[in-house]
Amino acid sequence: MSAELILTGATVRTADAERPRAEAVAVAGGRILAVGSAAEIAAHRGPDTLVRDLAGAALYPGFIDVHNHHAVAGITDLFELSFGSALGLDEILALVRERARTLPAGAWITGGSWASTLMDELSSSATRTRLDEASDGHPVMLSDDSRHNRWANTRALELAGIDAGHLPDGGVTVLDPGDGHPTGVLLEAAGIPVAQAHARDGALTAAQHRSASRRGIELLASYGITAFQDAAVSLEILEALRSLDEAGELDAWVVSSLTINDDIFGFDPVGRALIDAGERFRTRHHRPDFVKIFLDGVPPARTACFLHPYLPDTEHGDGFTGTTTMTGDELYGWLRLVADRGLGAKVHCTGDGSARLFLDTVARLRAEGFTDTRFQIAHGQYLADDDIGRMASLRVVADISPFIWFPGVIPQALAAVLGEDRAAQLQPNRALLDAGALVAGGSDWPVSESPNPLEGMQGLVTRADPLRRAPGVLWPEQAITPDEALEAFTISAARAMGIDHETGSLTPGKSADFVILDRDAVGGDPDAMIDARVVETWFAGRRVFAA
Repeated sequence: MSAELILTGATVRTADAERPRAEAVAVAGGRILAVGSAAEIAAHRGPDTLVRDLAGAALYPGFIDVHNHHAVAGITDLFELSFGSALGLDEILALVRERARTLPAGAWITGGSWASTLMDELSSSATRTRLDEASDGHPVMLSDDSRHNRWANTRALELAGIDAGHLPDGGVTVLDPGDGHPTGVLLEAAGIPVAQAHARDGALTAAQHRSASRRGIELLASYGITAFQDAAVSLEILEALRSLDEAGELDAWVVSSLTINDDIFGFDPVGRALIDAGERFRTRHHRPDFVKIFLDGVPPARTACFLHPYLPDTEHGDGFTGTTTMTGDELYGWLRLVADRGLGAKVHCTGDGSARLFLDTVARLRAEGFTDTRFQIAHGQYLADDDIGRMASLRVVADISPFIWFPGVIPQALAAVLGEDRAAQLQPNRALLDAGALVAGGSDWPVSESPNPLEGMQGLVTRADPLRRAPGVLWPEQAITPDEALEAFTISAARAMGIDHETGSLTPGKSADFVILDRDAVGGDPDAMIDARVVETWFAGRRVFAA
């Protein structure tokens, strides 16, 4: 069979253990036709074959992101105020003031993300008043860098029906210790009434949801990403993905996680109703194959569940370990339902206590014969030593995300609640690989400000900040090799998502999903991996991004 396209003259890294390196690749019919030496691939040249000499560039499988929120990122890019977690309070207020000038009266200002380290500074009525002044009457709702917590102004609280006498049932509404009024800082589920108020006043149309998904996927393609798992979807996101694929406009493999419990986004429906609806959104490239369970929150807000206590504070005192969102029996009930339906489960665990409960529940299900059900522990930044081996023996995937395996704002926020030494025992990726666990790379974008896999890969290898914003290294004994990092963001992520028969490696018969880089990031200086530039991204034999 003649190739439609031959790529040669490149450093080819296949992520295929049977042939990890090659010189050239042939493509036909949207699939990888052959991988091999230049001479071997030349045999597939026909009269109409396009032959491209890449002149020393690098050719990798398309990157795969096992954990992101592509539609949320698309909404932020198209419709919201977007800023990085490096900004201080004064800079955020200046952006809000500027945004307010551009909007019609009554329009919401939403977006993010403010740094978790600002939480104490934001937690006062005086700071809320400053936000009121900057917003000039517009309701404001801004998310933090974990996307679990919100900061709202007085007008947004009013629209949500929140005041000192009417506090949300769930989550934590932070009150000013001086006057007893809500500060506008809303942790976890406490922010849902504000999100619902925003949805009533400024909900996106179906066309806007579709535009947001398309934009998110365009941005992912610019970083070489050709497949991803959205870690928590709504009915609107499912419909957007279905409509894009039916129109031939879905330029990535997408695995969706149907949201079971929601203390963050305010999606409706969730749980069984969303699971029941999920299958009708399945298309060629969209697979609603997982559910998402939030088993705890995030450590900076003390909503993650640990085996050992947080540092003492005035609200929780000594000995507080956090709690899970459901009991072991409740978790088992959901996971048993999911397994019976042939779905996988991505379970959010940021503390080692929630991770222990999840692993115990998986062990129960494995013993009952559910040997093939896919389970992912999302984040899993903290794992007890005894549980690292269980990740492998129970075949639970380590979805490592976001990019916090090097110094930065979030590790600083972790140290503030856990202590420096304990906080530094973060992301034991080397130990997981050595134990035989499957480690899959994810960005949690837009929690990570960029979904760039090269940023994640360099951090995995060096345990230093690839963008050189923060000095030092974080637990360097847990560094992995460049080849292992590439696998985490290609074939391992594909296996975690259940699409490794379609993509994840440059293997004959698989979808022609690949990225061309201007240099070999994996084979070069580990401290310069992020300097490699994505030149082109191809999905199913079509170029979907060109620099």
